[in-house]
Amino acid sequence: MADRTKIEERTITEDGRLMLKKVEREGIETVWDRYETQLPQCGFCELGLSCRNCVMGPCRIDPFGEGPQKGVCGADADIIVARNLGRMIAAGAASHSDHGRDLVEILKAVGENKAPGYKITSKEKLRRIAKELGIETNGDDINELAVKLAERFEEDFGTRQKAVSFVCRVPQKRLKVWEKLGIVPRGIDREVVEMMHRTHMGVDNDWANILLHGLRTSLADGWGGSMIATEVSDILFGIPKPVSSQINLGVLKEDQVNIVLHGHNPLVSEMIVQAANDESIKSLATSKGAQGINLVGLCCTGNEVLMRKGIPMAGNHLMTELVIASGAVETMIVDYQCIMPSLGHIAKCYHTKMISTSDKAKFPFMEHREFHSDNAQKLAYEIVKEAVENFSNRNKDKVYIPTEPVPIMSGFSVEALLEAMGGTLNPLIDAIKAGLIKGAVGVVGCNNPKIKHDYGHVTLTSKLIQNDILVVDTGCAAVAHGKAGLKQLDAIAKAGNGLQEVCKALSIPPVLHVGSCVDNIRILVLAAALANELNVDISDLPLAAAAPEWYSEKAVSIACYAVASGIFTVLGVAPPILGSKKIVSLLTEGLQDVVGATFAVQPDPNRAADIIIEHISKQRKNLGLN
Repeated sequence: MADRTKIEERTITEDGRLMLKKVEREGIETVWDRYETQLPQCGFCELGLSCRNCVMGPCRIDPFGEGPQKGVCGADADIIVARNLGRMIAAGAASHSDHGRDLVEILKAVGENKAPGYKITSKEKLRRIAKELGIETNGDDINELAVKLAERFEEDFGTRQKAVSFVCRVPQKRLKVWEKLGIVPRGIDREVVEMMHRTHMGVDNDWANILLHGLRTSLADGWGGSMIATEVSDILFGIPKPVSSQINLGVLKEDQVNIVLHGHNPLVSEMIVQAANDESIKSLATSKGAQGINLVGLCCTGNEVLMRKGIPMAGNHLMTELVIASGAVETMIVDYQCIMPSLGHIAKCYHTKMISTSDKAKFPFMEHREFHSDNAQKLAYEIVKEAVENFSNRNKDKVYIPTEPVPIMSGFSVEALLEAMGGTLNPLIDAIKAGLIKGAVGVVGCNNPKIKHDYGHVTLTSKLIQNDILVVDTGCAAVAHGKAGLKQLDAIAKAGNGLQEVCKALSIPPVLHVGSCVDNIRILVLAAALANELNVDISDLPLAAAAPEWYSEKAVSIACYAVASGIFTVLGVAPPILGSKKIVSLLTEGLQDVVGATFAVQPDPNRAADIIIEHISKQRKNLGLN
């Protein structure tokens, strides 16, 4: 277990450090402990030089040139690294896109009156997107239109169209780049399947060709599956609007029934919210001695309900085990993605009941209660009632809520930002032209125990806003910034003078929460709108993206569709590509001439900020801005 020095090295957060001391006393193993027991990690794998794609292997390439230089099939370092990266992109694109498919299925079920409890919350957005995609809306009632839109999106997953529907949003200059390269995304499933086919032994053995299709696969995610997921979520559950809430472990309540919502898909959490507000269940909680029912979020399911309902956020990826160790959680309900299989083990040390809900995600030591459109409402009421009953089993001697919560502003959807600017992008464009805002950066991504928890996010973002660069964030990065106090109006004082002026005028913080990790597409939509307004390509704008603490395959897909869309992207953790000098050179230099943007890898967030500031200055100069 960790000593005090190690605890200080693991996280910058107060609640995290205090909870790490508690779990050390109680003998609870965490993600940091398991990471340390894995050291040293496999060097071949870190460089991308190991291959398990067939059983002639596993094979590896000696990076020092003294051992094997080809796999059994004859694949060299470049081919093996490209295959591995291609499969990471495919897995990441499949994950976010399958999330989108789940939402499309609910949208269709709502339209067919087969989803009790669910409804069309934003009829206006349903009509607007249907019109945008050329779907006839005259005379249709709202349910019929929902079915039509769902069926159009279902086609995006297949092979019936020349391009995914939302390619209509891509600026023409950017679209011409994709057409020239042959990477316009055709169908979401088609591109993922083709990547798996290409990387099968004996198929595509041109490393550059594999990576080109990797960009196409990621674009099928960004402009396909993820974009569908966000837009359908808005239709079903409402367009996020600015809302005040609280964040960190202090949002847990010692005198209330605490239910934690964890994962990425809002389909389950929406029903849990309904059930927790039922008066009969509230009365049951009172009869059990509780002062109420307290819903809190973790990771991206938390971001979804924070953005739309103001439900407080307990933490991000590396805090999930520590939330259970508070001893104050009656029930944790999970769906899928970024859910550690360790959670069920840790919950056995406390009274916490763990419930999994997705047919595609089961976990050790969790009770499985499968949610579908026809039973979700009924199941949610049962689970919330059981959580209330479990309040009596809480061991008060084990309860420890270490901090007071921090206030946070959330809910900055594209629509909300446009509304704040009077319905037009002109105020933002004028501020950029005047130099009040130098540019904008999307700081996104996960936590990784290889990086001090939240240090990469908070350090990078703090430096960017000091230099008059507006930051928009999603996912675990958004939680890090919130806990650090960067997402409240008081944080305006931490920004540069120009950014301060704009934030005061619009009454917004200098770091804007635009959603969960699937909602990175809100950044794409804004970037495309800016490019169209200025009649330039996205790659010409003073924009950048950064993922200082990423770990997941989804992040690989996100980073690739950002670069393929023309956005310079800085990673804080090196992807497994360093075993191929050619691929490193292409991704960090050569892509500039191909798609107008590149990657950079910089673990030091201060230096990463300098790289981004330099890039934005160069972009401004190229646009003729001071």
